[in-house]
Amino acid sequence: MNKKVPAGAVQDATAGPYSPVLEVRANTLVVISGQVAVDLEGNVVGETIEEQTRATLENCRLQLATAGCDFNDVFKVSVFLADMQDWSRFNDVYVALMPDPKPVRTTIGCVLYPGFLVEIEMWAAKPA
Repeated sequence: MNKKVPAGAVQDATAGPYSPVLEVRANTLVVISGQVAVDLEGNVVGETIEEQTRATLENCRLQLATAGCDFNDVFKVSVFLADMQDWSRFNDVYVALMPDPKPVRTTIGCVLYPGFLVEIEMWAAKPA
C-alpha cells in the first residue's frame, strides 16, 4: 500500500470521513483537475447532491484509471460544495465509495458554475 495513517494520528469526534494525516510512498504522482457531474456531451448529470456526487466520483475514477490509478491510490481530495448544508449527504456517498484509509481532505463551500452542486479534485500516488 502506498499510504498509511501514522501511529498516534488522531482527530476530533466531529471530523468527517477523512484521515487527519497520511504517510505516502510515491515515485509518481497523479493529479486530476476538478471534476463535476457532467457527461462527455457536457450535460449535467443528476439533480441531487447524492446523484451529482456519484457522477462526479465516477468521473474522478475514470480520469485516475487513464493513469493506472484507482481510489486506493488517492491520498488527497479537495471538495467544493455549492451548499455546505449538503455536507452530510455528500459524506454518505463518499464513505460508500472511498476505501480506507480515507484520503486527507479539505471541503470548501463556494460558488460553482450554475447547475453544479459539487466539484472534486484528487491527488494519487501511482503504484510501482
